[in-house]
Amino acid sequence: MIKPMPLMRRVLAPLVALPMLLAGCISNPIVTERIEPVAVTQAAHEIPSSEILDLWIQVFDPGALPEDEGEARGLSVDIRNAEARFMPIHLGKTIERSGYWGAVRVVPQGTEGAEVLVTGKILRSDAEQLELRIEAADARGENWFKRDYEHRVDTKDYTNTVRGSEDAFQPLYNKIANDLIKARAELDAKDIQRIREIAELRFAADMAPLAFGDYLLQDPDGKYQVRRLPSADDPMLKRINAIRDRDYLLIDTLNGHFDQFYRDTWTPYTDWRETRAAEAADLREVEETALNRKILGALAVVGGIALMASTKNSDSIGTQSAKTVAGELAVLGGIYAAKTGFDKDEQTTIHKAALEELGESFSQEAKPLVVEVDGETHRLTGSAESQYAQWRQLLKKIYATETGFPSRGD
Repeated sequence: MIKPMPLMRRVLAPLVALPMLLAGCISNPIVTERIEPVAVTQAAHEIPSSEILDLWIQVFDPGALPEDEGEARGLSVDIRNAEARFMPIHLGKTIERSGYWGAVRVVPQGTEGAEVLVTGKILRSDAEQLELRIEAADARGENWFKRDYEHRVDTKDYTNTVRGSEDAFQPLYNKIANDLIKARAELDAKDIQRIREIAELRFAADMAPLAFGDYLLQDPDGKYQVRRLPSADDPMLKRINAIRDRDYLLIDTLNGHFDQFYRDTWTPYTDWRETRAAEAADLREVEETALNRKILGALAVVGGIALMASTKNSDSIGTQSAKTVAGELAVLGGIYAAKTGFDKDEQTTIHKAALEELGESFSQEAKPLVVEVDGETHRLTGSAESQYAQWRQLLKKIYATETGFPSRGD
């Protein structure tokens, strides 16, 4: 015959199991994954001009916001679009410090003529974790690498930032810069010369395909080979190079505005991320505390009811009364604990609202870019791609006017 479990064991059993219950109900804390801090590799000596390659970084693909509502707290499309400009600018400044490159420029998507082109996509950016997909290729169509970079920070990392040079996620930027240097080190002088030649011809073919389209051959894999080179004194090539200099002028003008955006954005963006990271940490603490209170409250209510029910079998009136009072107190205490748990959920809502307000404030401070070229003002709202496309069409018209040679075959 199985003996009934004593009352205290029946009441305490759920409490003993509480740690296991909590372990199953509360998500594991986020484990910080860090890229080991490393300095940007510095060139030991000045690179000869014949071995210098210009490096362009496209405005990043902003990617998509998390589908999970909790992960997307306080994030917005406006913030992500601002990050898609801010991050390549900061990466460019990090790369520049190495001394291994010529002109390091941030360019709109679809820009033609780069010697080395870096593209990026934001996979995740929530102030605590940054994940980027970075690709690098040269003008020959040779892919240098395609890698995902991920780094996590906490609020204390934001206290070590230095305006314009040291971001909270600086180890990630340094790692990308060093990987580019390693890839460049695999090139010899002949490779570098060929990259520069093909970059020039690709720009020429884009400007004037009828005149320069047959100088290059592109295979099915997207790689370019030189069929023939124009003579050094080719007058049409000289005109193309003059137009290329004008294109560089606009790109440099764009970079001046990108730099202004970067300077204006640094403080609000850093403050927003630091606050967002703190709010996210507070949210996790509040959610865990609320769940603890609800579970403890529910167990106390169950224990109190069980204690009162056991008074039926008591032989002593005094004992019965004491148990009844103890049970009622346990029920009331459990209800209060459960209620405070739900009150904590209200605090979660308050934190969420604070994050959304911060995100809205940030998007208002990231103003559109305005570019003035030859007295004409170009307002870059959303992205610079359409404005830059119009500029390229203008350059083609300039070439056609100067040479009488149509830029396209139609």
